[in-house]
Amino acid sequence: MGGTKSKSVDLPTLSSFEAKDNQLHNDRQKRRSKTNKEPETIFEKEVCLATEMQDEEMREVEIQNRKVLLIKSNGEFSAIGHLCTHYGSPLVKGILSHGKVRCPRHGACFNIKTGDIEEYPCVDGLQSFKVEVQNGKVILSVSAKVLDLNKRTLNMVTRSPSDKGVILLIGGGPASLVCAETLRQEGYKGRIILATKEMHFPYDRPKLSKHLDSHIENILLRKPEFYSMHAIEVFTDKEATSVNTGKRKVSFKDGTIQHYDNLLIATGSIPRMVDCPGADLKNVCLLRTPEDAKKINELSAGSNVVIIGTSFIGMEVAAFVAENAKSVTVIGTSEVPYQHVLGIEIGKAIMKAFEEEAVKFYMLDHVTELRGEDGLLKEIELASGNVLPADICVVGIGVTPATDFLKGSRIKTESKGTIVVNEFMQTSVAKVFAAGDVTSFPLPLHKNQSVNIGHWQLAHRQGHVAAMNMQRKKIGIRTVPFFWTFFYGKSLRYAGYGAGYEEVIIHGTINELKFVAFYIKEDKVVAVASLNYDPVVAQVAEVLALGKTISKSEAEDEDRPWLKNI
Repeated sequence: MGGTKSKSVDLPTLSSFEAKDNQLHNDRQKRRSKTNKEPETIFEKEVCLATEMQDEEMREVEIQNRKVLLIKSNGEFSAIGHLCTHYGSPLVKGILSHGKVRCPRHGACFNIKTGDIEEYPCVDGLQSFKVEVQNGKVILSVSAKVLDLNKRTLNMVTRSPSDKGVILLIGGGPASLVCAETLRQEGYKGRIILATKEMHFPYDRPKLSKHLDSHIENILLRKPEFYSMHAIEVFTDKEATSVNTGKRKVSFKDGTIQHYDNLLIATGSIPRMVDCPGADLKNVCLLRTPEDAKKINELSAGSNVVIIGTSFIGMEVAAFVAENAKSVTVIGTSEVPYQHVLGIEIGKAIMKAFEEEAVKFYMLDHVTELRGEDGLLKEIELASGNVLPADICVVGIGVTPATDFLKGSRIKTESKGTIVVNEFMQTSVAKVFAAGDVTSFPLPLHKNQSVNIGHWQLAHRQGHVAAMNMQRKKIGIRTVPFFWTFFYGKSLRYAGYGAGYEEVIIHGTINELKFVAFYIKEDKVVAVASLNYDPVVAQVAEVLALGKTISKSEAEDEDRPWLKNI
């Protein structure tokens, strides 16, 4: 009986079907895009008459129920996002000066034409929008795609396999992040490796002491996918142990070694622990990481909390835990908190504000012993003889630079461990840069004398400067230090460098915590601080940033004649 012959046929796999289908779909999409490309939706609106705005004026205007910052400067109109990309402050309340707008609260600056960053702290620029004047009318044109977007990530290149260069950034703070982003913005296509000993990607560390209940997901400076998108390799739990500058290699605690062509050291600082018996008890805490913040927040609820040190971090922690703690006590070695930075009068008024929130102070005193049972803190003895009940102790007595791993290297450090850099953030060794808390750098405001300042804003700026000079741009550190602290719904702002100030000129009412204080040295303003007196600190910062000065007599004048310098 005859039969049919069967023929073997290789059936295509599902993946090959999908690949073919995807290719057909892509081809159809390409053809459609050529023939039926949907036009971009543009919204236009007449927002005012050209004559309605004065020169050097800013105002918020609305288009499609969204706000935009409209600016008239040197007779020309421009429009950018209306909120600072740092913490969302309204820029219309800021300072317009020489083609940029400065945030009134934290000092960040943006170019009024492009929205690009001109001063930190922030990682994103602003959107910019088209503005035209037609028949005397100011017409704003906005793409529907960006209407809801106030901020804008600056354009970056990505890595090229043909570029064999390696830039290694040690440290997971804003200095390393801004350095990495600036490198990509400036066209660097080699490898960028960011190595941090922490378990997290770079995050907003100042929020930890102000909001102990912050979740790491909410304080990340960039989402993880951002780094992969821009080919920035991030290695967490990666602690550097030594640097061989001759061979351009860094060794890590896990036994690995990484070669570099350029190196940035931005390892930050380490909180100092008290030197007395009992410092190793389990509920004696330092604050450095999100895990530290979570522990302090949980242990403080319903507890007797004692804070050693009247640093900005210590005082911020005291303000945060006061609401839920059984008691809060602060121990300080000076007469009042912030005495050396802000002066006795302001320190006394701030201490009174804390006392009104039931925070108790033991000043001109220090801890001699931390006593515990079964490894847990129970009470604290002071030099004055006072013994305080304590369920948790938070130590905020300052920091030391995280530079021990540099011992034996050729990188020059000061006696306190800070890394000596020049105005370009270059260390004593070629191809090695440093930024952030670890640096001693020449500050123009301080006659280019070397200083160490642990400000969040400065770490951003120094990371940017380091990146620019890795790319041979020869950009120096030209900035005005800007700092802020927060307690009980109030924010104190500070700009400049007031070390060694000789006199304080105060306007306003200190006891009502509404004042501005000018710090005078050699008959000129070297720093300014304010509470409920915005935007004076940002205004002074802008004057100083322009290389101009404010005399003592100008600071005394409540009409602020120095504003003409902006």
